Amino acid sequence: MSYAPHARRAGAVLSLAAVSVLGAATAASAHVTANPKTAEQGSYAKVAFRVPNERDDASTTKVVVHLPVEHPLSSVSVRPTPGWKVEVEKSKLPEPIKAHGGELTEAVTKITWSGGKIEPGEFQEFDVSMGRLPTDTDKMIFKADQTYSSGEVVKWEEEPPAEGAEEPEHPAPVLTLLPEGGTEPAGLTAGTKPDENASASSDDGTARLLGGLGIAVGVVGIGLGGLGLTRGRNKA
Repeated sequence: MSYAPHARRAGAVLSLAAVSVLGAATAASAHVTANPKTAEQGSYAKVAFRVPNERDDASTTKVVVHLPVEHPLSSVSVRPTPGWKVEVEKSKLPEPIKAHGGELTEAVTKITWSGGKIEPGEFQEFDVSMGRLPTDTDKMIFKADQTYSSGEVVKWEEEPPAEGAEEPEHPAPVLTLLPEGGTEPAGLTAGTKPDENASASSDDGTARLLGGLGIAVGVVGIGLGGLGLTRGRNKA
């Protein structure tokens, strides 16, 4: 009796299991983020807002990032993104802030990119130079709106979860602010720099993915073993 059909069937099942695990891992990480994840309080920083396309049947056609008005920035400039038009909006501040030896009465509160396309399976980064970063908070939350060609608008505006809590469905991009010469925030391994921690997190994510694939392969293997044993008994 030929086992070629069973082998082909096993290969198809293994491929489906692998695709399912990879798809779950991708979906869990596909949201708008601020990169790098950390910057120093009181400094100037370049932040890249990374926007992945989460839809298979539509393109991302507009991205809006809201800068927190409660922590206004005296300097904001945008790097041109090929194929995209950018619009920078300012708003009047509730209270003036000191900047460059004077007072600032308005600040950038919204940046809109439009006219381009992020196709399914692709992502785009939008670079913004900003400063000085506030010294009275340990994080800046940038709410974002992602518009698709289908007309759907996804709002990335949920607050970051408490330590140990499950991540919300639509988390807002967050920039963690480190005190100058101070200790690193919770979540960073002692003795490591932020970029080293990011690398460790990436390695951990890879290990989890491979572990998930191993479990899927193991389950399929057990099922095929049971099938073979049953067929052997029937043949006998």
